[in-house]
Amino acid sequence: MLTIAIQNKGRLNEDTVALLADAGISASASHRKLISDAKGFPLHVLYLRDDDIPQAVAMGVADIGIVGLNEVMEKECDVDIIMKLGFGACRLSLAVPKSVDYPGLSWFEGKRVATSYPVILRNFFSEKGIQAFVHEIAGSVEVAPAVGMADAIFDIVSSGGTLIQNGLKEEETVIQSEAVLIANPALDAEKRADTEKLMFRFRSTIDSKGMKYVLMNLPKARLDEAVSILPGMKSPTVMPLADNDWISLHVVLHEDVLWEKIELLKNIGASDILVLALENVIR
Repeated sequence: MLTIAIQNKGRLNEDTVALLADAGISASASHRKLISDAKGFPLHVLYLRDDDIPQAVAMGVADIGIVGLNEVMEKECDVDIIMKLGFGACRLSLAVPKSVDYPGLSWFEGKRVATSYPVILRNFFSEKGIQAFVHEIAGSVEVAPAVGMADAIFDIVSSGGTLIQNGLKEEETVIQSEAVLIANPALDAEKRADTEKLMFRFRSTIDSKGMKYVLMNLPKARLDEAVSILPGMKSPTVMPLADNDWISLHVVLHEDVLWEKIELLKNIGASDILVLALENVIR
């Protein structure tokens, strides 16, 4: 049986539990537990702090884990990143006081930069040939320049609102992060097979995000025009109707183009259009 390490609380915990649920796996969201058994898949769930998950997977305490890519890069543990999960998006950026006339990365030469991610930042400065002082802070990084602890900061940015509140402006994005599935490189064949089964479920739920199943009636004579508008995942499904001059057309569309395509279809005579949510896409 696989053991998966997930964050014990916070937004990443909620999104992870939701992903498991969409994949037919019921897991407790409670951060008061250390470990529990999931339902719907042979899986032990281990609840840890996010920064402990890479080490737990590397040590074999957990076989796999779901954690932010930023934590994987910071801990530099021996784990395999086997899947991006499409949630928990954020970026790690360098920010400076609003009053600074920022000329580029050279500004950081000789400066003190506060961060909770010293490994990532040192690696970045080393790659860019910049000599800066990396000052590690456990929390409240954004206040460091205001109280005189640092000249700038390197921290997680989502909306940027916290930076604005503290008189800072984002200048350089170092990495883009999201939740990833990681695995111990030494998994045996049985656990690798179980991991593949789990990834198959995850892909089916992730692939369905933002997708809609669209059904419509269409004059048979306009089929070629409709096919040119709606290539679908491979090609649209065409079904006959009792009226031989009409057909039923079925297609999967991404919501980003849904209304544009519907307008084009209506212009060639499509009617009785139904738009349904997709729960899973099995490829």
